[in-house]
Amino acid sequence: MAKCLLKDVAHARSGDKGNISNICLYARDPKDYELLQEQVTAEKVKEHFKGVVLGEVIRYDVPTLSGFNFVMKEALGGGATQSLRLDTLGKTMASALLRMEIEK
Repeated sequence: MAKCLLKDVAHARSGDKGNISNICLYARDPKDYELLQEQVTAEKVKEHFKGVVLGEVIRYDVPTLSGFNFVMKEALGGGATQSLRLDTLGKTMASALLRMEIEK
């Protein structure tokens, strides 16, 4: 197996609600869904965002869409009205996740 970036096999969007960020991640090709299911776990996403996401990471599988929804608590430095972060709304979180390395 060779390493690649998640962006090579998936696309994503992110958003926020208060201090919670969510990322929807979808396989570009449905045949890669199982690969993502095995390698992009809640634990690995939490590790990828170490120091940024301070709370729990929950993964919801959406097999009918070949995707996942990651809900990340305590992820935005208090939320849009309290955070000193440049991205208080979590819009760049999807791009950051797509830089995660996986094996293909």
